[in-house]
Amino acid sequence: MKSFRIPIIKTEIVGNENSTPTLYESRAKKYMESSKSANTRKAYRTDWQHFLGWCQERDVNPIPADPQNVSDYIADLADQGYKASTIQRRIASISQAHQMAGFESPTHTAKVRATWQGIRRELGTAPKQKKAASIEIIKAMCQTIPDTLLGHRNRALLLIGFASGSRRSELVSLDVEDVEFSDEGVLLHIRRSKTDQEGRGRKVGIKYGSHPQTCPVRSLQKWISESGITTGALFRKVDRHGNVKGRLTGDGVAYIIKRICQQAGFDPKDFAGHSLRRGFITTAHRNKKSEYAIMKQTGHKSIQTIRRYIEDADVFADNATDGIGL
Repeated sequence: MKSFRIPIIKTEIVGNENSTPTLYESRAKKYMESSKSANTRKAYRTDWQHFLGWCQERDVNPIPADPQNVSDYIADLADQGYKASTIQRRIASISQAHQMAGFESPTHTAKVRATWQGIRRELGTAPKQKKAASIEIIKAMCQTIPDTLLGHRNRALLLIGFASGSRRSELVSLDVEDVEFSDEGVLLHIRRSKTDQEGRGRKVGIKYGSHPQTCPVRSLQKWISESGITTGALFRKVDRHGNVKGRLTGDGVAYIIKRICQQAGFDPKDFAGHSLRRGFITTAHRNKKSEYAIMKQTGHKSIQTIRRYIEDADVFADNATDGIGL
């Protein structure tokens, strides 16, 4: 079986294996790769490698792939217990690989579409949401954090993550240069985000809290002061000896949140990095903050997305079962 070069996966230009890319081809390739975020490209590469392995085991061509093989592949994923969201991303990865290589995507055929529709009906497509970290949960978590260098990092990460309503990727991409303190609080410069791939950026303001123990601004000041960081990555790894290392990753944030939740007596399986963002949205809504103010803080572009969080928060508000005599 012939091995093909895929632009999403490798750096070579698709074409004759003996050909030399022109300057224009190389520059175009560079910008095509930049059209997707680093996390998206990483996910696509992982997905594509999995499909390649599946094809190699069956000695079938991965590109251009036969629609029947793609249908069999996603059916196998469903039978193995993969989530619908994962299978959907695998389909997107196969499609991207074909399009970037100049082939028509097999995922657009009626056969693959019908298989995917059947999988969706069988598995359901509603994502399993992590629990929102309410203000009460945030306070309980803060009480378990010690006054050590690692604790200062964790407290600042927890409170800034909650108060800014930021994604994990946004938190770990912050540099010290993106932080601006004032008499009112702190201003964060979010340079790029999931919904801002062109890097227009946005500014997020966080005011001083009423309680020093849970004040995000004071906690961030304390972390910066104690860590001695003056430039570069804001949130960094800290080893067991108290040495400050390199930039935290998004997965690192999720692990830290789960660890603190467990220490506070909560089930870590119910929480992840996104719990801070969900918790902020629901807390702000319950405190009568407008949808516009919430979206300005979180960077959401869709009012429908925000309202899905709010609907979850309002499930027991003006509930039809309240006071009906049961």
